[in-house]
Amino acid sequence: MKVLKFGGTSVATSENIKKVISIVKESSYKDNIAVVVSALGGITDVLLDAGNLACSGNEEYQLKFKNIEDRHLQAIRELVPINSQSSVIGHVKDMLNKLENTLEGIYLINEFSPKTSDKIVSFGELLSSYIISEAMRYSELDVVLKNSQELIVTNQNFSNASVKFSKTNETISHFFKENKHQIVVLPGFVASSENGEVTTLGRGGSDYTAAIIAAAVNASILEIWTDVSGMYTANPKFVKQAFPIRNISYQEAMELSHFGAKVLYPPTIHPVLDKEIPICIKNTFDAKAEGTLITKISSNTDAIKGISHIENMALITLEGSGMIGIPGISKRLFEALSLQKINVSLITQASSEHSICIAINNADAKKAKEAVDTEFSYEIEQQKIDPLIIEKNNAIIAVVGDNMKSHQGISGKMFSTLGNNNVNIRAIAQGASEKNISAVIAHKDIKKALNTLHSKFFENQIMQLNLFVVGVGNVGGKLLQQIKNQQQYLIDNLKLQVRVIALTNSKKMYFNEDGINLENWKAKLENAEKLDVDVFFKKVTDLNYRNSIFVDNTANESISKLYSKYLKESVAVVTCNKIACSSNYSDYVNLKKLAREYNAPFLFETNVGAGLPIIDTLKNLIASGDKVTKIQAVLSGSLNFIFNNFNDETSFYDVVQQAGVEGYTEPDPRIDLSGVDVMRKILILARESGTKLELSDIENESFLPKSSLEAKSVVDFMETLKTEITHFNKLQKNASVKNCRLKYVAEFDNGKAKVGLKEIPANHPFYNLDGKDNIVLFYTTRYSEQPLIIKGAGAGADVTASGLFADIIRIGNI
Repeated sequence: MKVLKFGGTSVATSENIKKVISIVKESSYKDNIAVVVSALGGITDVLLDAGNLACSGNEEYQLKFKNIEDRHLQAIRELVPINSQSSVIGHVKDMLNKLENTLEGIYLINEFSPKTSDKIVSFGELLSSYIISEAMRYSELDVVLKNSQELIVTNQNFSNASVKFSKTNETISHFFKENKHQIVVLPGFVASSENGEVTTLGRGGSDYTAAIIAAAVNASILEIWTDVSGMYTANPKFVKQAFPIRNISYQEAMELSHFGAKVLYPPTIHPVLDKEIPICIKNTFDAKAEGTLITKISSNTDAIKGISHIENMALITLEGSGMIGIPGISKRLFEALSLQKINVSLITQASSEHSICIAINNADAKKAKEAVDTEFSYEIEQQKIDPLIIEKNNAIIAVVGDNMKSHQGISGKMFSTLGNNNVNIRAIAQGASEKNISAVIAHKDIKKALNTLHSKFFENQIMQLNLFVVGVGNVGGKLLQQIKNQQQYLIDNLKLQVRVIALTNSKKMYFNEDGINLENWKAKLENAEKLDVDVFFKKVTDLNYRNSIFVDNTANESISKLYSKYLKESVAVVTCNKIACSSNYSDYVNLKKLAREYNAPFLFETNVGAGLPIIDTLKNLIASGDKVTKIQAVLSGSLNFIFNNFNDETSFYDVVQQAGVEGYTEPDPRIDLSGVDVMRKILILARESGTKLELSDIENESFLPKSSLEAKSVVDFMETLKTEITHFNKLQKNASVKNCRLKYVAEFDNGKAKVGLKEIPANHPFYNLDGKDNIVLFYTTRYSEQPLIIKGAGAGADVTASGLFADIIRIGNI
């Protein structure tokens, strides 16, 4: 004989019930079966709402009742042939009348005790089981309905009654021996006391009903049919990569179900455990899926079988010097909690006996504090023990597996993985059996922790990087194109999955929690919500993704001021925006400090030389113990392009305009031509060399005439390039006469820096620097005679984007 249990989602609608009937019909070809059903999906909550409203004197309970009535009558109309509906509807209306009368009584006397609550909620299963059995009967199945209240006997602990197994097993065995029908339908969750009072087995108790029956009749298997294809390696609502576990042991299933794997009610396993009856978790909506088989010993030898969690936990701590060496403290603490019926989910105690830390449900925190502070009132008054400390909004995360004890380093791997992703651990518990390692973390970190651990223990070590990209113009657009082109390569060769979660331009912002399709991002952004940098920040932090990276492709000062906020939330920052690293020295130092403190990389390779490995090389020199003595560099690809193309046949105005059209200068060319951009770059190199320097300390020998420097707008500035043609032609001619080329040079020497236009002779390394190229000469203790030279394209959207992309990949390889 088989026992099949169908949960609330499986019987939520008439369409779902038809699927149930189909599954039952196929199963009944080979075996006699017992079918345990829950209330129609959501009805139990509506029944409780109706009871609470009635108790508070709120007549809206009648609306709740009407909703209950409508749903059940609608199910009958859709499941039972029209010429047979009247008798079924009549029976259901009799039951509904009893429910309505009970609710009216609650309304009149304002009493809704656990005993009355059991009576109210029992209607959910009683109604659903009757309707489903009738639907099966009219589907020509050999079926009979049996009320579980006549079979399962309990004590009178209403709302969570304990089963009296001796009497219950005897009653169930006798009924099924006498039963002549192929299919028996039973309501789950409901039972009765020895004196006939209605009781319930606790929320989720329909699973328990099914297990009790399976054990009593020695069933060949217990099938739990739900809306997922088994027990998963993690909650698939949080972890997209989670997958069903094919086979686990009873012990593993109990651990996972206790820690929030809601497809199975924790006490379910106990009745079938001793009789070694296998349990199979199946999907009503994908009946062919294999599901999860739960047996005494699992054939799966993996160390970790699943990761689970419990939400909304409070951490309570009892501590004080008066606890040390005093027997009975723990006994008094747990008795105080037990008397208030407070369930304890996790316990940890310091070996010094100075403190005991316990995890309980958030809702019980206030009750716990009152009870414990009362119990230890004398010790608190004597200042031997502190008042109970409560920390709410936590969660428990647990790694489960029978084979962990035979694998070294599991706990180390778990905690280091969480730590590397800035998930703070508040408390730890592990039993000697090593089937479960649990940790208390902040509630906001649940999704990050689950995904991080799942990636570490179950996935093919593919690291997911989640990008929040600000600025999708020239550079940003090229970056997105490069990411799109390389996504598969990165997965195949570097085990990196790069997802763009959010995009902004100057007006709009667009989020997609599963990653933006880079084929049509422009259309999505065009129709997105208005940009609000505060809302953007909140969305990033609320998502709280592992390996989050804020990518700044702008030259916007206000955006650069946000970096510290992101770093404090453990969000890495990758930027080509030079403002942050060239602002006040104290701000620069603070950003570096925050990056270290919050384990959030702050990378800005493209601040100098676009995609050239200038800053990275400099960092490696310093890290290896070398010391920079002098830096000479041409750091402006735009200025190099301009002066390489400025000659007797072209005007300075035309060359600057061409540089703008080709994307070598900023939209405001004054930033490039004033030398401020180069000043920022040499400042960053000086700081990365270990020198404390401010932008105002750098000497700027400007080549621009006074009228250009004083221009109020871009238009006015460009006009001065025409009117000052003589000035610019003279610069070019003087260099040409000396067989020199004009280069805008940055220098750092003995702690001082300067920038300016230089006439470079033919024998100098800068002379043959063509196009938009940059060049840097590092003179160091090791490279004292011949400098270390880095040379290459130093401007342009493509190379800048590739530098940003390299920094993103670098984070993935850290």
